Amino acid sequence: MEQVTSADGTTIAYDRLGAGAPLILVAGASCDRQADAGLAASLSAHFTVFNYDRRGRGDSSDTQPFAVDREIEDIGALLGAAGAGALLVGLSSGAALAARAAAQLPVAGLVMWEPPFTVDDDGLAAARAYTAALTERLAAGDADGAFEAFLRRVGMPDEAIAGARQAPFWAGAVRLAPTLAYDDAALNGGPVPAEVFAGIAVPTVVLAGGASPDSLQAGARAAADAIPGASFAVLEGQTHDADPDALTAAIVPFAAQAAG
Repeated sequence: MEQVTSADGTTIAYDRLGAGAPLILVAGASCDRQADAGLAASLSAHFTVFNYDRRGRGDSSDTQPFAVDREIEDIGALLGAAGAGALLVGLSSGAALAARAAAQLPVAGLVMWEPPFTVDDDGLAAARAYTAALTERLAAGDADGAFEAFLRRVGMPDEAIAGARQAPFWAGAVRLAPTLAYDDAALNGGPVPAEVFAGIAVPTVVLAGGASPDSLQAGARAAADAIPGASFAVLEGQTHDADPDALTAAIVPFAAQAAG
């Protein structure tokens, strides 16, 4: 494990794997860097991978008050360690954060995997309801309830949530629950932040899984449409929990193209 210090003094922990052009992996909601260890290992055959704990997770610290710009500064600190020409790869809600960073920081390119933006009225209403419930529960100090709200938001039924409560991962996920608000902020509360994405000027590809729900594919396509020159591709047979080697196989040729 290595560390960098962000602009506000927050310590950001990361693992450095492999050799080659630098690549920074940005995790999604309710994940620390261990959740993406398999993808980091696969990518490390082609890149120097920086797999980090976002602030408030794993071995990274946190500093209040939170703002999305603080997480962008965290990525900026990692760029200082990675050197010029780093590729950002964002996963799920981490793709929304990576895109916001790509609009501000000198990165070589951007890969977004299934950013869960919402594109229809029913979905936007559900996103607003989730934001309200999450805010209320976190304000009350109810991290358990906040994580439950997240699971409902991603479509987990009651019986599955009841089973998850008995699983070993539950306690760790509850500890990360305050950071769910960070992901919700990066996601703009649901809709694509078109005015931010219009400022992304680096090569970008947005990927979705062919076996993922239509809503995730639509959100990914909407993100691509909002970024000038971005391409969109479907990885057939993949779900939101994509096979690391399948993602790597899509990222490698894009990285070569982005490098010119």
